[in-house]
Amino acid sequence: MSRKNKKHSPEFKISVILDMREHRLGYRETARKYELGKSGSTVDLLKRWERIYLEEGAEGLMKERRGRACKASGTRKGRPPKLDKKVKEDLIAENQRLRMEIEYLKKLSALVLAEEQKNGKKRP
Repeated sequence: MSRKNKKHSPEFKISVILDMREHRLGYRETARKYELGKSGSTVDLLKRWERIYLEEGAEGLMKERRGRACKASGTRKGRPPKLDKKVKEDLIAENQRLRMEIEYLKKLSALVLAEEQKNGKKRP
């Protein structure tokens, strides 16, 4: 018997869908065979897995899907997938470096403008 909000591995999802299609099992039969439960939500879960498999192939079941899709554009919303710790640290460091560079360029531009105004030159 499954518990609510149990996360299944992509490999498990693929094996369930392939077995269901190979042996021409119904959604309820498949749920019973793999002990996924008997509720309508389990049938909906299997339908979703099968739709993703048919539309995107096995790779589609490997993707982490969180949140609901935006009705207008169809893009996914919700919490983005977690980044690797090293990637996150690199992005933070790059962001800080770029902010410092922007501040430096602003100060440089202000100094050049002040120097030009002092000498009576106009900027093009």
